[in-house]
Amino acid sequence: MNRPAPAVIRLVDLALAAAFLCAMLVERAGAAAELGGRLVPAVALSVAVAGALAARRTAPLASYLVGSAAMAAEALLGLGSAVSPYANLIGLYSLGLHASRDRARLGPFVALVTMAAYFTGPGGGGTYPAIPVGVLFVWLLGWAIGYGTARRLEERDTARLLLRREAVTEERTRMARELHDLVGHTVNVMLVQAGAARRLLDRDPQRTREVLAELEHTGREALDELDRVLGLLRRGPDVAGGPPDEPALQPGLADLPRLTDRIGQAGIRVSVSIDPGASGLPRSLDVSAYRIVQEALTNTVKHARARSAEVTVRRLGDILDIEVSDDGRGAAAGYSPGRGLLGIAERVSMLGGRVEHERGEQGGFRLHAALPIP
Repeated sequence: MNRPAPAVIRLVDLALAAAFLCAMLVERAGAAAELGGRLVPAVALSVAVAGALAARRTAPLASYLVGSAAMAAEALLGLGSAVSPYANLIGLYSLGLHASRDRARLGPFVALVTMAAYFTGPGGGGTYPAIPVGVLFVWLLGWAIGYGTARRLEERDTARLLLRREAVTEERTRMARELHDLVGHTVNVMLVQAGAARRLLDRDPQRTREVLAELEHTGREALDELDRVLGLLRRGPDVAGGPPDEPALQPGLADLPRLTDRIGQAGIRVSVSIDPGASGLPRSLDVSAYRIVQEALTNTVKHARARSAEVTVRRLGDILDIEVSDDGRGAAAGYSPGRGLLGIAERVSMLGGRVEHERGEQGGFRLHAALPIP
């Protein structure tokens, strides 16, 4: 919801102060004969009571103190006004609403002293016919409404700030995973391709040219995807506070053949089996499944020294089952997961699934993830 401009708020407060001042001046004019020589101080005190409302938002405590002191002086000098208490009530409410927490808490004490002076003075109680205890109750109730409203607004703003910070943190984490998956996967594939080209350079120039062309193609694809990710970083969260989304540019399970072809260019044969029932998944799940397979194959290229790998994606009821295994050297006993496996675990956890990874029964390495389908 849009808030009024500061200039508009200022005009509203000035208009409120002017309205009270006009009402009090009309009252003073009607009692001019009775006031006689005391008319000038009575008008001056009315200006102080009403004028204090002009600063009820910008300086709520000072405004209320000035207004309260002027109203108490009116009563003690026998110059009480029937309009002044209403202006004072608005000032007390504004103190509770607009002052800081510590300053707002001074309101009840100032109100108690002001009411005591007002009803004690010769010009107070007679011009405002009400029971002092009842009046004090109404004043404290007005302050409590303002104070309670201010605290709820503070809590709401704090909750919004925390949500926004959480959204920013989640977005940074998501972008970090995207960059890790992209850069880690592509650089490893390119390193393997470059190594293959170096080994083939002298004995098979034609194959070397093919590998170098594949290396160039891989690099261009990586630059395109890196540009997309950096574009998302520049845009930041959308107007609703959530992460930006470009579904047309996000890869999914349908892009696994292109991924495995790239892995194949690095010298690892990859077979892919995707259950037809795994189509039509929610976009976030589809992208996460792709990234899990991508990171698992990146680990295969980087660590396993494997000749082949196998990817199986199945839909088992309301579970998307993903398994990636290779015939490489496997992980050492008691190994600790690196950034890649930790990133996979984060993705799976966000989706409410589970993941496990271990040495294969026949050697190599096996990763298995089960993701619930909404």
